[in-house]
Amino acid sequence: MGKDDIDIIERETCFRGFYRLERIRLRHRLFAGDMGPPLSRELFVRHDAVCVLPYDPQRDEVVLIEQFRVGAMDKSSNPWLLELVAGLIDRNEQPEEVARREALEEANLKLTSLWPVTQYYPSPGGSDERVHLYVGRCSSQGAGGVHGLAEEGEDIRVQVMPLADALAAVRDGRIDNAASIIALQWLALNRDEVRGMWS
Repeated sequence: MGKDDIDIIERETCFRGFYRLERIRLRHRLFAGDMGPPLSRELFVRHDAVCVLPYDPQRDEVVLIEQFRVGAMDKSSNPWLLELVAGLIDRNEQPEEVARREALEEANLKLTSLWPVTQYYPSPGGSDERVHLYVGRCSSQGAGGVHGLAEEGEDIRVQVMPLADALAAVRDGRIDNAASIIALQWLALNRDEVRGMWS
């Protein structure tokens, strides 16, 4: 099935700010072949995002960032999450540009190469956001400190750790956000190839 199997009855904007919320009434084709009944769904509309895992293949270390996340505030004892470098794509930007820009802004890192991992929808049941995921080659020597743009309210601490320690943090739940888990597990599976190409 495809887009021709969706009938948009009504689409309205309920809220418009930094993000947008739309209410959509629609019908879609059922697997049995008929069109289903009208449904009402809310859609959280946001820019696509880029997430990049900075990786030093010589040292076998990753660079993660730690920052406060409002979405984790009510459900976590520690809403300062260990994450990948990330940012939203502005209208005329390519994902690779965003990855390099955000690495400088959030971690003071220069990425010398980017390895595309995948693109995915983090929550397609209610949001249209698509994430472009990369591993970025860097030198972790001397990385650290607190970075970010004050005008965006960013207060970001850089943490360097061996890949093995980052994977242990995934296993024990200290790293509990989707992009970081996906990128770290991908790197664990593809580490030898990445190190072979980048060393």
